[in-house]
Order: sequence, then structure tokens, then C-alpha cells
Amino acid sequence: MSSNDRVIIFDTTLRDGEQSPGASMTGEEKLRIARALERLKVDVIEAGFAIASPGDFAAVKLVADNIKDSTVCSLARAVDADIERAAEALAGANSGRIHTFIATSPIHMQYKLRMQPDQVVEQAVKAVKKARSLCADVEFSCEDAGRSEIDFLCRIIEAAIDAGARTINIPDTVGYAIPHQYADTIRQLLERIPNADKAVFSVHCHNDLGLAVANSLAAVVAGARQVECTINGLGERAGNAALEEIVMAIKTRQDLLGVHTRIETEHILAASRLVSGITGFPVQPNKAIVGANAFAHESGIHQDGVLKHRETYEIMSAQSVGWNANKMVMGKHSGRAAFRSRLEELGILLEGEELNAAFARFKELADKKHEIFDEDLQALVSDTLADEAPEHFKLASLEVASKTGTTPEAKLVLSVDGAERSAEAEGSGPVDATFKAIEAIASSGATLQLYSVNAITQGTDSQGEVTVRLEKGGRIVNGNGADTDIVVASAKAYLNALNLMQVGAKAHPQVEGV
Repeated sequence: MSSNDRVIIFDTTLRDGEQSPGASMTGEEKLRIARALERLKVDVIEAGFAIASPGDFAAVKLVADNIKDSTVCSLARAVDADIERAAEALAGANSGRIHTFIATSPIHMQYKLRMQPDQVVEQAVKAVKKARSLCADVEFSCEDAGRSEIDFLCRIIEAAIDAGARTINIPDTVGYAIPHQYADTIRQLLERIPNADKAVFSVHCHNDLGLAVANSLAAVVAGARQVECTINGLGERAGNAALEEIVMAIKTRQDLLGVHTRIETEHILAASRLVSGITGFPVQPNKAIVGANAFAHESGIHQDGVLKHRETYEIMSAQSVGWNANKMVMGKHSGRAAFRSRLEELGILLEGEELNAAFARFKELADKKHEIFDEDLQALVSDTLADEAPEHFKLASLEVASKTGTTPEAKLVLSVDGAERSAEAEGSGPVDATFKAIEAIASSGATLQLYSVNAITQGTDSQGEVTVRLEKGGRIVNGNGADTDIVVASAKAYLNALNLMQVGAKAHPQVEGV
């Protein structure tokens, strides 16, 4: 295949994915996901929006300083301060990219930017030139291109390429496009822009109408050669095009699409589970590629066909995306070296006290569970690192009583900034009683919006992974906790959410004037 047959995979899980309400990640969590993306052979990792907050800057820098096989990218509005901050965060990158954007649709230019089209073109050119003076690899995005006028897109893109942009992104920012219409837009741009051959054309599709993957693939057929996507389709509102669906569609229908990626697909499932565990956004069972039912067959006719010849009902193998690859790898007799080696295979690098703490938790878990899977290790590390970080609230002890015919009760002790406080409460169930006991101490004033429990692996001894979503004053946070005891996992998740409430909210990349 020629170089023009390869589709560049640009993953924005750490930036656009993190904009899902409650999906904020710490710098260490971003680095763990970035390592998983690097292992997948993702071409470009958009690590964040460097100017949004000191924490986001530090996270972009952390990823840029540690990732070597993928290009690391930072988003920046078309203003000097953003671009300079992005360049500073990317200074240590083996391969860095500044991704600058400005809105191009009439509605955005009039009501958000309050600028005339000529001013928008002028600012775009200035931004690209500024970015090129600081970084050799510059991407320019026409925000809300899906609702922009084609003549104006041609004009501003030609100017951006002349200014030095070598990737041009045509995002369907609000998920408004329809596949054949979106493909026609890409085709027209490639045909009408005189210098189009000097840039790679990219697409970034949102899923508001459930068409993000379809639109992305239609654009690839029309000539786009970069797709911006996220693990599990994570993202604002209804999310983004899902990386796993884009990649497997290209791989499975190469006969029709005629393109390929460099993604090592057997690592897809591990990346999916890592992102789900860190963000607290469970993957629905019927989700394509990575859902628990994606390769399950209940119909007798289907089962019979698959047993006789797999391809009668399976268009790809489960093993090709990582299913059935993660057998039991560790047990109670496993030593520290084996534990550390397995974590490294999962892209988790721990040293010193962090490694000691995680290994101690592993031994505790091994006494409760006969088989320990990769998913257990991911959850265990997340839990350990959360406990190692400074926290306002920590669970010291919990006692719950629940019996038929009586009202459940919870008694607990919390460490609040190092001082122990106790409380007890009754509730409609043991989890409700536990949450009420926590609130008797915390008095957070937050509203519980979501309570979700998922088994990390199979079996009654599986760890339960709990997600708690709290809302206060318009701010939403997701808390996560894992334990073989669901009530303890629930308490951990609630406390994790309360601790996240203590951290200041960062700016949103699409808000002008930040």
C-alpha cells in the first residue's frame, strides 16, 4: 500500500473525552492512558488544553515528556497566549504538535466570536504562523465546520495551509452532518483548494445523531487521511467517533475502504477497560467491539453456525481486539518481580512506595480472590494511587448491618484532614445508609445523580467497581471505587467524588475569552 493508503489515528480521549461531565483525570491517570494509547500505536495523542489550568498544563507536559512513539498534541485557541502555553508544555516531546482552532460557521462567528469573516481569516493565519514559529507540526481546525459555508471554508483553509498548517481538521462539532453530505464537503475541499495537496485532511465527528463513525468513514472514502476519535467514544454530550469502531471497520472492510492504520488491535480491549475504569464511564454490554456481548451468541442457530465455522456469524475474531487474551496471570504465590512485570506489560510503571503499596494491596486481594485478572490489577492500581494522593476525606472503618425485616444501619469512621470523625445512619439499604453516614460528617450539599455497580471480572468473588456521580452548583464529578465488598466500594466511590469536589474546575476549551 502507498503512504496515502494509511489513515492517521488521532486520539483525543485525554482532551475531548475528558470534557464528558465528570470525566476529569489526574495527570498520572492521563499518563497511564497515554501509555496504553502508545502501546496501541496511536499516531497522535491529544493530551489536553495546556492553558485551561495549571493541572492541565502539567498533565500535557507529563505526557509529552514520557511518550516517545506517538506524537503528543495540545489544543490551543487562535490566540498567542494559548499557543505559547501549548509550546511550553510540549517542549520535552519527542514529537509534538500544536492544534489551533477558530470557529468558522456563521452562527459561531456572529454570536460567539463576534467577528467578521475577514477578521476570522486574519486571526487564523496569525495563529498558524505563531504556532509554526514554535513547533514544526501544526494542525488547524475550523470549529463547527459541519455548519460552515463551503466557500468560506475553502478560503480560510487555503490561507491556513499557506501560513504553515500541515494538517487541516474539518470537525462536525455539533454532530449535525449526514454521511453522504459530509463526504461531499470533504471531496469539494480537496478538489477546490489549490494547495490541498500540501496538507493531510482530518475529521473529528461528534455523535449527537449517532453518526460519528459513519461520517468519519464516509470522509475517509472521500479522501480524509486522519480521523480524530476517542476510546469507547467518550466525549462531550453524546460523545465522539469511537476509535475501536473506526479501526476495526477499516481493518475488517479493507476490501471496500482500501486503507489501513498502524493500530495493534489486540490491545484495544485493555485500553477500553482502562479508560472505563479511570473515568467511571461503564461500557454498555451491546457496545460494538468492546462491549461484554460483542462476541456473545445466544441464539441456537447462531451458536450452531459459529461452532461449525466461526465466520458464519462473526466478521472478526474476538482475539483480534484482545478478548480471551487476558487469562489469569497472577495469584497469591506471585512475587513482586512478576507483579511489577505484569504491570509494565499493562503500561503501568510504578516505583518505590507506590509499587510497595500496590503490591501490598495485591496480596490482600489475592487472599480474597483465587484468580486475579488484568482488570483487577488496573482497578487495584487506580485505588492505590487514589489513596496515596492527598485527600480531604478517607475511609478509616465501616460497619454495616442489614437484615430482613429491619432497617439497615451503617457506622463508619472517616479521616477528615487527618482527624478521625465517626457517624452512623439508617437507610433504605446498606449503601443508602453508608452514604447518609458519610454526609452526616461531610455535609457536602451535593446531589447524587448516578450510582452504578459493575463486576470487574466474572465470578461471585469478583471485585465490584462502583461509580458515583455528584452534582453541586452545576459542577459534576464522577467518583470511583473498587473492592470485593460492594458496600466498601460504594463508600470509596462516594468519598472519591467528594474529594474531587474539592479540586477547582478548569476552563472549557470551547469557551472564548478564558
